[in-house]
Parts: sequence; structure tokens; C-alpha cells
Amino acid sequence: MEYKRILLKLSGEALMGDRQYGIDPKRLAEYAHEIKQITEKGVQVAIVIGGGNIFRGVAGASKGMDRVQADHMGMLATVINGLALQSALEDAEIPTRLQSAVKINEVAEPFIRRRAMRHLEKGRVVIFGGGTGNPYFTTDSAAVLRAIEINADVILKGTRVDGIYTSDPEKNADATKFDFISFDDVLRKGLKVMDTTAFTLSQENELPIIVFDMNKAGNLLRVVSGESIGTQVNL
Repeated sequence: MEYKRILLKLSGEALMGDRQYGIDPKRLAEYAHEIKQITEKGVQVAIVIGGGNIFRGVAGASKGMDRVQADHMGMLATVINGLALQSALEDAEIPTRLQSAVKINEVAEPFIRRRAMRHLEKGRVVIFGGGTGNPYFTTDSAAVLRAIEINADVILKGTRVDGIYTSDPEKNADATKFDFISFDDVLRKGLKVMDTTAFTLSQENELPIIVFDMNKAGNLLRVVSGESIGTQVNL
């Protein structure tokens, strides 16, 4: 395997499958199968999941809700998604731990860096819920922060698009895909990979990002094996 320890970032919307909102059990089972393929190869897996399928703090704030209150609701949404993914992984017989940056001791462990790393070393998948635990920070920022803290080799951003394009390929048929691109070029071209805070943190810590299509069977294993799938952002 090309990577020993990865941080997989999934959007909350990815869990909807073909639904308009909520969680699709079929999509969860598919993701669990993909993750099991790489854990069986000895890859240590940490996951950060968004909450946009349930509640998005920015959207709530735009409708007049207090931003801090809205972001706290978004954090809780990520814990709900984390519980759902944990259940799907355990159904696939993958030992899993859910850690939350927001204290909810009845349903999740508190985030403790050393404990998280010990779980990974023992072959357990660790899901990080609750974002960073702070309002005004996205789950992209949480993903980069946790990846740095656990010394991950790479951030794998699983999306429904097979990489980074010059413009939105779902809206522009002439958009061209990048196989490799530097952090500086992403910023210069104004491409949307992650929010600026998360992206800059990744750049400063020389942590590569690979954006790929998580919904295509076998792609996760191919990426971790070192195949040129999606787009790699590196120095």
C-alpha cells in the first residue's frame, strides 16, 4: 500500500445517496465495504464526515439564525452521521470508535489524540465527529486538523466528482481535469478544493490531498494502492 495511515473526508451529502435528505442505508453499506477492503490490507483509517445532509450551519445563519447556534447544530449533525457510519462499519465486522470534539459521553468518546492513535495502531477505524468543536470552522478544517494531529500520510477527499476541474464539470462540459496540481496553482486559479482555512493549513503542514470519486466501486483501494486516481494536490 502506498499509504499506511489515511484521513478520509466524506461530505454529509454523500450519505444521502439518491435521497433528497437524510441517510441512505445502501450508500452506508457501500462505503463500509470500500473501507473494509483497505483495512484488510493493513491501512489505518480515520474518517471525518460532514453534516450537510441533516443541517448546515451556514445555511441556518443565512436564514436569520444565530451563527454560533447554527454551527453547534451542524456539529451535532456530524455526530449523527458518525453514529450511522459506525453502525454500518460494525455490521461489516470492522472494529470502530467514534470520537467527538463536543462532549457527548453517552454516545461517543471525547477526542483524545493519544487514544485515537492507539485505536488506529490496533486496527480500529476512528470516526471524528463534532467538527473541531468550535463554531465558524468547517468539517474540512476539522479533517485537516485531525489528519495533522494523528500524523496521517494523506487526506483523501471522497466526492461524487472524479477530481479537480478547471470549472464545475456538472455545469460545464468543456471543463478539463487536473491529474496533479500544486497548492499554489489551486489558490492562483481560484479552484474550490476545500475552504481557504483548511487548504492553507494543509499547505503549511505539507499534507497532500487527493480528491477522487468515492462512489465508484474499488476507487478507495486503488487510491491507497498508489494508482493515479482523481487529482493529487501537493507541493
